[in-house]
Amino acid sequence: MRSPVEAVLLRVFVTENDHFHGRPLADAIFMKALERKMAGATVLPGPEGFGHGRRIHSEINVDAAPCSPLIVEIVDTREKIDQFLPEVDEMVETGLVTLEIVRAISFSPDGALAGR
Repeated sequence: MRSPVEAVLLRVFVTENDHFHGRPLADAIFMKALERKMAGATVLPGPEGFGHGRRIHSEINVDAAPCSPLIVEIVDTREKIDQFLPEVDEMVETGLVTLEIVRAISFSPDGALAGR
Protein backbone atom coordinates (compact mmCIF):
# COMPACT_ATOMS: atom_id res chain seq x y z
CA MET A 1 0.00 0.00 0.00
CA ARG A 2 1.17 3.51 -0.74
CA SER A 3 2.26 5.66 2.16
CA PRO A 4 0.13 8.59 3.32
CA VAL A 5 1.48 12.10 2.80
CA GLU A 6 0.54 15.23 4.69
CA ALA A 7 -1.88 17.42 2.77
CA VAL A 8 -4.42 20.17 3.44
CA LEU A 9 -8.15 19.87 2.95
CA LEU A 10 -9.76 23.20 2.09
CA ARG A 11 -13.53 23.41 2.51
CA VAL A 12 -15.55 26.36 1.23
CA PHE A 13 -19.15 26.56 2.49
CA VAL A 14 -21.47 28.55 0.20
CA THR A 15 -25.03 28.36 -1.13
CA GLU A 16 -26.36 27.69 -4.60
CA ASN A 17 -27.47 31.34 -4.76
CA ASP A 18 -23.90 32.67 -4.37
CA HIS A 19 -22.29 33.86 -7.60
CA PHE A 20 -18.96 35.18 -8.85
CA HIS A 21 -18.92 37.19 -12.08
CA GLY A 22 -22.32 35.82 -13.09
CA ARG A 23 -21.60 32.14 -12.58
CA PRO A 24 -22.41 29.91 -9.59
CA LEU A 25 -19.71 30.43 -6.96
CA ALA A 26 -19.18 26.72 -6.28
CA ASP A 27 -18.57 26.15 -10.00
CA ALA A 28 -16.22 29.14 -10.21
CA ILE A 29 -14.13 27.86 -7.29
CA PHE A 30 -14.13 24.31 -8.69
CA MET A 31 -13.03 25.46 -12.16
CA LYS A 32 -10.33 27.72 -10.68
CA ALA A 33 -8.98 24.70 -8.75
CA LEU A 34 -8.94 22.68 -11.98
CA GLU A 35 -7.21 25.54 -13.80
CA ARG A 36 -4.59 25.72 -11.02
CA LYS A 37 -4.03 21.95 -11.32
CA MET A 38 -4.94 21.26 -7.71
CA ALA A 39 -4.70 17.56 -6.74
CA GLY A 40 -8.46 17.15 -6.36
CA ALA A 41 -11.74 18.99 -5.88
CA THR A 42 -15.36 17.99 -5.27
CA VAL A 43 -18.58 19.98 -4.95
CA LEU A 44 -20.95 18.42 -2.41
CA PRO A 45 -24.60 19.35 -1.95
CA GLY A 46 -25.80 19.87 1.60
CA PRO A 47 -29.42 19.04 2.31
CA GLU A 48 -29.60 21.65 5.08
CA GLY A 49 -27.41 24.25 6.78
CA PHE A 50 -27.16 27.69 8.36
CA GLY A 51 -24.47 30.30 8.73
CA HIS A 52 -23.72 33.47 10.66
CA GLY A 53 -27.18 34.92 9.91
CA ARG A 54 -28.92 31.87 11.42
CA ARG A 55 -31.05 31.62 8.28
CA ILE A 56 -31.74 28.01 7.35
CA HIS A 57 -30.76 27.00 3.83
CA SER A 58 -32.47 23.81 2.81
CA GLU A 59 -33.69 21.66 -0.02
CA ILE A 60 -36.01 19.73 2.30
CA ASN A 61 -37.69 22.37 4.50
CA VAL A 62 -40.52 24.21 2.77
CA ASP A 63 -40.32 27.03 5.35
CA ALA A 64 -36.62 27.63 4.66
CA ALA A 65 -35.04 29.90 2.10
CA PRO A 66 -35.08 28.27 -1.34
CA CYS A 67 -31.34 27.78 -1.67
CA SER A 68 -29.30 24.74 -0.80
CA PRO A 69 -25.92 24.81 0.90
CA LEU A 70 -22.89 23.59 -1.04
CA ILE A 71 -19.42 22.56 0.08
CA VAL A 72 -16.41 22.76 -2.22
CA GLU A 73 -13.62 20.48 -0.99
CA ILE A 74 -10.12 20.83 -2.38
CA VAL A 75 -7.10 18.79 -1.33
CA ASP A 76 -3.47 19.48 -2.13
CA THR A 77 -0.15 20.30 -0.51
CA ARG A 78 0.03 23.10 2.04
CA GLU A 79 1.97 25.24 -0.42
CA LYS A 80 -0.60 24.89 -3.22
CA ILE A 81 -3.52 25.54 -0.86
CA ASP A 82 -1.74 28.61 0.57
CA GLN A 83 -1.26 29.93 -2.98
CA PHE A 84 -4.93 29.24 -3.79
CA LEU A 85 -6.42 30.96 -0.71
CA PRO A 86 -6.10 34.55 -2.04
CA GLU A 87 -8.14 33.54 -5.08
CA VAL A 88 -10.84 32.03 -2.86
CA ASP A 89 -10.79 35.22 -0.76
CA GLU A 90 -11.42 37.26 -3.90
CA MET A 91 -14.41 35.11 -4.92
CA VAL A 92 -16.25 34.55 -1.62
CA GLU A 93 -18.32 37.42 -0.22
CA THR A 94 -20.36 35.40 2.28
CA GLY A 95 -19.46 31.93 3.43
CA LEU A 96 -17.00 30.00 5.52
CA VAL A 97 -13.60 28.53 4.72
CA THR A 98 -11.99 25.81 6.81
CA LEU A 99 -8.55 24.24 6.57
CA GLU A 100 -7.65 20.85 7.94
CA ILE A 101 -4.37 18.96 7.93
CA VAL A 102 -5.04 15.48 6.53
CA ARG A 103 -3.11 12.37 5.64
CA ALA A 104 -3.78 11.57 2.01
CA ILE A 105 -3.09 8.48 -0.04
CA SER A 106 -3.16 9.11 -3.77
CA PHE A 107 -4.05 6.24 -6.07
CA SER A 108 -3.52 8.22 -9.26
CA PRO A 109 -0.99 6.98 -11.84
CA ASP A 110 1.13 10.13 -11.40
CA GLY A 111 1.10 10.01 -7.59
CA ALA A 112 -0.89 13.29 -7.46
CA LEU A 113 0.25 14.53 -4.05
CA ALA A 114 3.46 12.54 -3.60
CA GLY A 115 6.53 13.72 -5.43
CA ARG A 116 4.83 16.56 -7.27
